[in-house]
Amino acid sequence: MRIAIIGAFGQLGSDLVPRLGNQAIPIGHADVEITDPASIANALDNARPTHVINCAAYNLVDQAEEEPQACHRVNSLGPRNLAEWCHNHGVVLMQISTDYVFGVDSTRRTPLVETDSTGSVSVYGQSKCAAELAVRSLCQQHFIVRTCGLYGHHAARGKGNFVETMLRLGQTRPELRIVDDQRCTPTSTVDLARALVALIKTDAFGVYHATNSGDCSWFEFAREIFHRRKISVKVVPVTAAEYGAKAIRPDYSVLDCSKLKTVLGWSMPSWQDAVSHYLGGRLEWLCGVSAGWNAAESFQTRDNFATIA
Repeated sequence: MRIAIIGAFGQLGSDLVPRLGNQAIPIGHADVEITDPASIANALDNARPTHVINCAAYNLVDQAEEEPQACHRVNSLGPRNLAEWCHNHGVVLMQISTDYVFGVDSTRRTPLVETDSTGSVSVYGQSKCAAELAVRSLCQQHFIVRTCGLYGHHAARGKGNFVETMLRLGQTRPELRIVDDQRCTPTSTVDLARALVALIKTDAFGVYHATNSGDCSWFEFAREIFHRRKISVKVVPVTAAEYGAKAIRPDYSVLDCSKLKTVLGWSMPSWQDAVSHYLGGRLEWLCGVSAGWNAAESFQTRDNFATIA
């Protein structure tokens, strides 16, 4: 197998590449512009992959409300271009999607399965819905993997992720107001990468949900982070309406991952175990960064759901 990773230097791609070893073909933004079919052809014709994993995405959820065209170019047109190239060359495509393809059903309170109807309440989510449709329509050999709340050690400088933001604010601010009425499952890129590598080595094509297990609100997630790191800070739960983000998020977007478990034969760890493992390995990773490691790009990040008092 020769697996091209689009967005190879982002949070998720950076954990996929080492796990794939010599099967990986890392492709960053400097190597390809996925909104341009000619650029895709130039990069992938030369790479000659058997599989492509698309980790590239426009993930600035609130900003997308103000620049929907930019969001759709990367999240909708880009995957469409990749799907066409993969179909024409007999290559398997794995598209990384999101829990934000759901949200229209505000009464939902049971985990969502792959066959549930999508319907997004944000520009970002709508762009990812369009990507899913394009991949399913244009590339028969495809995996669409919906995940949620990614956090990894290779977050872009200046963007970070929810865990890193909480660690920073928890040590510098006396009080944090964090959304407590939206439930989902924050997911470690290390755990997701393991699942993606196992899945892509099968021929069980289709749509999958892949997150850590369990669920929480962003408020509960933050409290767990502070508890694990013994950080004393006042955490105040607020509603999404009180928080006032530009983009609407799903009230409930917990994903049922039973289908993935059936195919792989194992489940991803709980979100509590995942964040504990992340925090435990953080110091070692930071030492590696200070010794000279540098992430040049990032495509996978998640908006933060907290503000300072």
